[in-house]
Amino acid sequence: MKTTFAPECLPLLIGSLPMTDHQRALDLVLDHTPDVPLWVQLPSRPMENMLAQFMPGMPGVQTGGDRLLVDTAGEDFDPALLAFYEDYLGVTDGTIDLNTSRFALGQEEAEGFFVFLERIAALPQKPVAVKGQITGPVTLTTGVSDQGKQAIFYDDRLRDAAVKLLAMKARWQVRQLSQLGCPVILFLDEPAMAGYGTSEFTSISRDHIASMLEEVIEGVHAEGGLAGIHVCANTDWSLVLESPLEIINFDAYAYFDKFILYAAPLVKFMTSGGCIAWGIIPTSDPADIDAETTDSLATQWDEKVGRLVGLGVNRDRIRRQSFVTPSCGTGSIDLDHAKRVLELTREVSDRLKSTI
Repeated sequence: MKTTFAPECLPLLIGSLPMTDHQRALDLVLDHTPDVPLWVQLPSRPMENMLAQFMPGMPGVQTGGDRLLVDTAGEDFDPALLAFYEDYLGVTDGTIDLNTSRFALGQEEAEGFFVFLERIAALPQKPVAVKGQITGPVTLTTGVSDQGKQAIFYDDRLRDAAVKLLAMKARWQVRQLSQLGCPVILFLDEPAMAGYGTSEFTSISRDHIASMLEEVIEGVHAEGGLAGIHVCANTDWSLVLESPLEIINFDAYAYFDKFILYAAPLVKFMTSGGCIAWGIIPTSDPADIDAETTDSLATQWDEKVGRLVGLGVNRDRIRRQSFVTPSCGTGSIDLDHAKRVLELTREVSDRLKSTI
């Protein structure tokens, strides 16, 4: 079994909002997705860019303004790399406390996380679950470069360190969120997975990607969390469906026809208990956000579910094992449209839940 968690079409958000104030951002989250709230990323803040946010603790990392790179040329890099692995092994064998290690998130890059912990702990009733997120290892290692402008993926030392950094930050995050007393969901945000299979990724193998994902997923599972992934465009879905993830989030609004091509692994994923987070609410084009309604999106979802039923998945199972989400985060659109996305997410979820 993938998981015994049954979302039953609850609404869920992807992570980012086009705001600057974390308290107000969390107000919006709690207004629209109180059952499974998440901590918010505000990419208008430089340190909350999805690459910069999880890089602290990486040996050789340099940040400042728009600059983000890993410098391996300096004399202090090798000692820094050694210290990194000493800390990693210390946490692994229990001689270093994960909670206060280099793998902990800090206020500067993740203020929203700490605002979230405080606000959710004070609620009179626990949520059904809580959600966090971390940049996925494929996106981070192909998006961050060394001093020679080569992606750190292509340096075996840097790739391994970056994946271990993410795995430990995932563990830390799940451990902290578990204090809230409800199930913890942690998404790996992997927009770069859309490039897999293209000329840009010709030297990146399936085995490389699978092992990177699995190491971070193991970090989530080590602390009792449920691991999900968000890919905002198309990818080789068999690679994702055959991984140890519990939840797969995809752009059901624009890419359902691509997703359903992977019929056999999709059916196996769902019948083994995996959950689908349907990104049925458009986010990329303001015209689509304006044009769609609760009725139109609920109808689209039902039609797509019918096609999945046609593959042999029971309709009731699909409803039990589904979330309703935006197709992507809303950090790059204007606030009015972001609020409309949140409203549609909640309203479509309410509509689908009323038919269960």
